Amino acid sequence: MTVLYTGIAELVTHDPELGVLTDAAFVTAEDMILWVGPASAAPAADERVFLGERAVVPGFVDSHAHLVFAGDRSAEFAARMAGRPYDGGGIASTMAATRAATDAELRALVTARVAEMRAQGTTTVEIKSGYGLSVVDEARALAIAVEVTPETTFLGAHVVPPGIDRADYVELVTGDMLAACAPHARWIDVFCEPASKHAFDGDEARTVLTAGRAAGLELRVHGNQLGHGPGVTLAVELGAASVDHCTYLAPSDVDALAGGDTVATLLPGVEFSTRSPYPDARRLIDAGVTVALATDCNPGTCYSSSMPFMIALAVREMGMTVAEALWAATAGGAQALRRTDIGVLAPGKRADFTVLDAPSHLHLAYRPGVPLVVGAP
Repeated sequence: MTVLYTGIAELVTHDPELGVLTDAAFVTAEDMILWVGPASAAPAADERVFLGERAVVPGFVDSHAHLVFAGDRSAEFAARMAGRPYDGGGIASTMAATRAATDAELRALVTARVAEMRAQGTTTVEIKSGYGLSVVDEARALAIAVEVTPETTFLGAHVVPPGIDRADYVELVTGDMLAACAPHARWIDVFCEPASKHAFDGDEARTVLTAGRAAGLELRVHGNQLGHGPGVTLAVELGAASVDHCTYLAPSDVDALAGGDTVATLLPGVEFSTRSPYPDARRLIDAGVTVALATDCNPGTCYSSSMPFMIALAVREMGMTVAEALWAATAGGAQALRRTDIGVLAPGKRADFTVLDAPSHLHLAYRPGVPLVVGAP
């Protein structure tokens, strides 16, 4: 059955030929877009849906989220707001709570978090493991995650858990844990932060990533969040799809990103929640780097599932225009996931769209914190 959507005050397509249309319409069939153009030229369809002269944008693509966890770290957040710096150590408390939770409890938590994201316009989400940090718990986290998204990431190399030697843990991550997790994952990730005693240095990160690639997984990297380090250049060298955070960048890091295909995924909710410096998105964009935005929804450093909030932060704090931030939160996220079927509203793409109770996409930053998303009928 074909469906014609009309009553669109503004349609942001992110298609180079279509651009931004006013008084627009589009036709879908079986979750695919068949036609896009001015409402006056719309073809006939089996059903017609009027969207109330609202704006329509591509569905948000959240390419970095940690949703499989139990427990609460609000006290840690309050301590950071009172001046305690973040160093990654709080992950151990989430690990304990997650290990103690049943499969049913974790499944219910993930389902609720995904529903919360969808209510705010997110149509595609990537979900990482990383709070089990044992063979059994990492594998069950990914088995639960893959029930709700194909974009699952094995992050056994999140931190070194208490009570195990670093070298032994890297061997576990690249051996038995990888073997148990690879069937449930598309991606492998590593928290590469040599300045942190909890994360992994460049050599350890390379070992993890190359083992993951050998097991058939594609690469992602947490890099340069806490300080300058090798994460960005390692990601570009190995051809990772995305390097995420990118808070501390040397000129050579920017040059490497500009010369490669790795997307710089920025996570401004983390800086908001940790009182850390924001990444310089303007510097990256002006250098020709592909930039994505994501929530990094997690219990420790950004417990927000709102992509509209990330857009507002990117505009207010990182030097992005509203159009650039929206692109990064949709088409940019799609590129970070190496997806060509989402993030753009054009014939042949998925009909993943978000309706805003506003006349234009500018209201995403103009009205921060206001629940503008009304979804898609």
